[in-house]
Amino acid sequence: MLSACRASAVDLLALVVVLVASALPDRPGGSIALALITVPIELVLGGATLLLLPARPRAVLSTMFGVLLGLLTVLKVADLAFYTALARPFDPVLDVSLLDDAMRLLTSTHGPWGALAIRVGVVSALLAVIVVTTVAVRRLAGTVVRRRAAATRAVTVIALGWMTIWLAGVQLAPDLPVAGSAETRLAAAKTMEVASGLADRHRFEREAADDSFANVSSAQLLTALRGKDVVIAFVESYGRSALADPRLSSDVDSVLDHGTADLAAAGLESRSAFLTSPTAGGGSWLAHGTLLSGLWIDNQSRYRQLVGSDRLTLPRAFAAAGWRTVAVAPGTTRAWPEASFYGYQCVYDDARLGYRGPSFSWAAMPDQYTLATFQRRERSAPHAPVMAVVPLVSSHAPWAPVPRMIQWSDAEDSWRYASMAGPNDPPEVILTRDRDQVRADYARAIGYSLQAIISYVHRYGDHKLVMIMVGDHQPSPVVTGDDAGRDVPITIVAKDPAVISRTAGWGWSPGLRPADGAPVWRMDAFRSRFLATFGG
Repeated sequence: MLSACRASAVDLLALVVVLVASALPDRPGGSIALALITVPIELVLGGATLLLLPARPRAVLSTMFGVLLGLLTVLKVADLAFYTALARPFDPVLDVSLLDDAMRLLTSTHGPWGALAIRVGVVSALLAVIVVTTVAVRRLAGTVVRRRAAATRAVTVIALGWMTIWLAGVQLAPDLPVAGSAETRLAAAKTMEVASGLADRHRFEREAADDSFANVSSAQLLTALRGKDVVIAFVESYGRSALADPRLSSDVDSVLDHGTADLAAAGLESRSAFLTSPTAGGGSWLAHGTLLSGLWIDNQSRYRQLVGSDRLTLPRAFAAAGWRTVAVAPGTTRAWPEASFYGYQCVYDDARLGYRGPSFSWAAMPDQYTLATFQRRERSAPHAPVMAVVPLVSSHAPWAPVPRMIQWSDAEDSWRYASMAGPNDPPEVILTRDRDQVRADYARAIGYSLQAIISYVHRYGDHKLVMIMVGDHQPSPVVTGDDAGRDVPITIVAKDPAVISRTAGWGWSPGLRPADGAPVWRMDAFRSRFLATFGG
């Protein structure tokens, strides 16, 4: 009697494992409790198939079913993680190359041994999922055979019920039918993603080969900007939600509106619009590559192809036309071979910027320090025209602590920021913090980064300066919620009215804050529009 009860308990546990694995949603917001009420067609067909097979094929097939269920469960966990961080599903082909970047991030935040321990733990957990689902399916297969008559009746009734409910279209919630086939749809979707990922390399090669500026002579490049210092400042995580979401926008709008008035009083004009970024939640380098190359770089595979090509990037175009090209990269802490591809003649990375103060958020130095150091080293003395790309990172997750603006005469003194220091938490801490607090931290960090740029332009914005301020991507869905889109603001500021008048055909709205109806371009369209507008 006791052994029979124990066997029944194990059977029940196996059934729970299979049902929970089948019910696990593949994106945030899905309900396991509701999904458990559904009737998966895979369970019905699997039970019927196992009833019909002899012992040896049944053992092989049940093992295959278990492994497949485990793999699909792992893929759903990966999708959940990617939707939470990057607002998109995991691509089994194109995202594998991100593992190296993930390891470098773990090493920088947890040290080499901590990173190794996390990696071993994750791999062990994923293997355990596959093993547990396989054992559970094999256990249920044996139970079905031992109780063949009862199992046959149950499968027949459930199959008829499934067909009836499916024809009636009964749903527990939107996109959650009672008669479900989620595992089959997920397997089909991932198979299509694999096929698409394998074909993407050839698509990208064709797109990269189509460049109307590839053979333009240097004498015809950027003629309307000769003698100007051109700065492209990427503002980390500065997305449209910072302007459109009422939970975020009040402080940011105030910074932009006051900044517009202050710059106008100093004789500076600005125009703003939106770009659609290829990424959200992270992957800033994909957005940088897209804007600077004029190619759609929405995955790591494309990025690696890009930096191995001879594509005419904006820095390369400026260098060919006679500018000194520099990258000011406070978040770069290791060798960066891609600099030569982009066409930078000088790179100010974390070490060369020389910051010695306390760390803020993800990267060490405040944006004001970064801009002040760039100004002194590249623009303070008489100089040849310089073109700089400056990724500003004070608005990188976890958005705390946030520095304060200080006098520009003190901005290069690292220890002036000591009183503003706080806990130096890793970016993933936003997943466990109170959502309202995370949003407040985000809005404050974006406000600081925008203030730093606006104040810099106000102080140093002579007739030679052209500033392009652009977001790289929307922040994590933890801040924006799901389905927030991928649009980011972009602004051009200049004191020379001839520069702004050149952009009249763009239709951008006046000021630092783009109007709701301002144009929206894909980010890869910017390079060619910019070269055409300011070229000969």
